[in-house]
Amino acid sequence: MSAMKNMVAWIDDRFPLTKVWNEHLAQYYAPKNFNFWYFMGSLAMLVLVNQILTGVWLAMMYKPDATLAFGSVEYIMRDVDWGWLIRYMHSTGASAFFIVIYLHMFRGLIYGSYRKPRELLWLIGVVIYVVMMATAFMGYLLPWGQMSYWGAQVIINLFSAVPVVGEELGVWIRGDYVISDVTLNRFFALHFLLPFLLAAIVFIHIVALHKVGSNNPDGIEIKKGPKGNRWSDTAPADGIPFHPYYSVKDIVGVAGFLFLFAAVIFYWPEMGGYFLEHPNFEPANPLKTPEHIAPVWYFTPFYAILRAVPSMAGSAFPGVIAMFASIIMFFLLPWLDRSPVKSIRYKGPIFKAWIAIFVVVFLVLGWLGTQPATPGKTLLAQICTALYFAFFLLMPIYSKMDKTKPVPERVTK
Repeated sequence: MSAMKNMVAWIDDRFPLTKVWNEHLAQYYAPKNFNFWYFMGSLAMLVLVNQILTGVWLAMMYKPDATLAFGSVEYIMRDVDWGWLIRYMHSTGASAFFIVIYLHMFRGLIYGSYRKPRELLWLIGVVIYVVMMATAFMGYLLPWGQMSYWGAQVIINLFSAVPVVGEELGVWIRGDYVISDVTLNRFFALHFLLPFLLAAIVFIHIVALHKVGSNNPDGIEIKKGPKGNRWSDTAPADGIPFHPYYSVKDIVGVAGFLFLFAAVIFYWPEMGGYFLEHPNFEPANPLKTPEHIAPVWYFTPFYAILRAVPSMAGSAFPGVIAMFASIIMFFLLPWLDRSPVKSIRYKGPIFKAWIAIFVVVFLVLGWLGTQPATPGKTLLAQICTALYFAFFLLMPIYSKMDKTKPVPERVTK
């Protein structure tokens, strides 16, 4: 034991190991009323680590060459020891990452985690989401299957709809006049790089979180409340050390998540074509267009918004603007909510109704994005798109006029 203490002391003289441990774990006081929704942050970090480790391993076997890429994926699946497992861990992990992040963002939405003093924390989180989307898009092309090729073709062609610079922008992104070996190489390089950038932004996100403190289901700032508890006279009275209390609690969440994650990997890795599309088991063929082209499920709500907006003079640019605007709305959220309370627990029926509408609309848009366009489905997508933007743009009005409940002085269970 003394040898261990001497080693820790030796490290502390050269690196603030104990200081970092105390500030971010042992003496970081989090609200005592965290619930199920607060598993999502730790699960997101777990999946990010899974994606980086499995991605690096797959990169050792993958060939970023248009003539060899599809075959290299088949080689990994069939001939490399446990290659099928690593590949499915990565493909399922991509979908799991977005599921966890969507739930994490929803928790922030209902408990007001984007409100003062956490505006910057929320903005950093949305940047993480955008980088995730870019990383996933780059990786979507790499299997070089039919849906990878044609899905990327459709998405990249959207940039060509930008007036004046569209054609040059499309060529710049592809590196060629069509999706080719050059495109595959640059997407592979960026897909390998972006997860490490993502990890760096996640670190910044955690530093920002520990600066302002964690929010809680009541939306009460424990740092501003009474001080003193059985661990420290200066710590928030309604706070408990993150370690061991929440670190142990997170292990329970990790165990439950890994159970579901393993079940999908071993029994349903394709998830009926939502996680791995059926056309992607065919090599990319520039001369054969799939019957229906749609991006992977986590992009489909925004793809449905894109298709819902009518073209103007034969250009899809209005739809492109709407698609990107639907993501930008999340950046504006801290300044759109004018409610005097943060948490949905104390907000009125109007806000709760709009939250419910938003969830339903987002899910319906996600489903519509996977379906072939028909007049009826296009009309439904237009209605859902209008409600999607109304949720954000009308928030300054309905959040202010909504009747709220009194907020307790101390956090509740």
